[in-house]
Amino acid sequence: MSFDNVCKLLAEKYPLDFARWLLPEEPQEIKVLKTELSIEPIRADFLTFLQTEHRILHIEFQTKATSNTPIPLRELDYYVRLTRQYKIPVTQVVIFLQETNHENAFIEAYVSETTTHHYRVIRMWEQDPALFLNNLALLPLAPLTRTNSPQGLLSQISENVAKIVDRETKQDIAAYTEILAGLRFEKKLIRQLLSEEIMQESVIYQDILQKGEQRTVIRQLNRRFVEIDLSLLNRVRMLTVEKLDDLAEALLDFSEVADLVTWLNQHEN
Repeated sequence: MSFDNVCKLLAEKYPLDFARWLLPEEPQEIKVLKTELSIEPIRADFLTFLQTEHRILHIEFQTKATSNTPIPLRELDYYVRLTRQYKIPVTQVVIFLQETNHENAFIEAYVSETTTHHYRVIRMWEQDPALFLNNLALLPLAPLTRTNSPQGLLSQISENVAKIVDRETKQDIAAYTEILAGLRFEKKLIRQLLSEEIMQESVIYQDILQKGEQRTVIRQLNRRFVEIDLSLLNRVRMLTVEKLDDLAEALLDFSEVADLVTWLNQHEN
């Protein structure tokens, strides 16, 4: 499941709250920018670009401390692209979600023989939970913050989620919180303290769950059968979460692609 993508969804749904958290001055206006940059286009799945009156806020969420392109070099690359395209100052923040001792989580600059480029790093496990507990938009990040009592923190988060009046908002915040809490806590503890019924009613939760199931099943199919027709994969993507679960179990008995075709003909919606 994409923990990074949950954070991206939050930042783009509540941009002003994230800007207030990460910028020293509160913006009066803010808008979400597309994440595809026009210069040598690249797709940044877990980036959020927010534009205030006179600044770009570039947020990058990381669950891992390593990547194919080193994080410092990537930050320099984005900085140059954003500056060239928008011609205003750029503030960059890399947010590490999962606790790690890897040195990359403690690097805050790209340094070469001729260039030094600084960016800000936030390690969620060092953050005071108070800010996150008292802000609806940031509440799903609270499970990742500093605590000496994990169960006590989750209990407090659960109480704050329960106080949300609007049911749809409560469903979505509970779903986001449950997913991100999975980076740190056992599922059994999370389910004890957060209402599974409320989360399952969330459209966003179901969408994230379905996409996660899709990736798992398609990965299994590609491992078992070297080449699968794109039309078959598209049919798999149309299945409900329940049907994807059934397919994941059934494909253990498949010996050829024809078995998949037969199964889809019998079980498609």
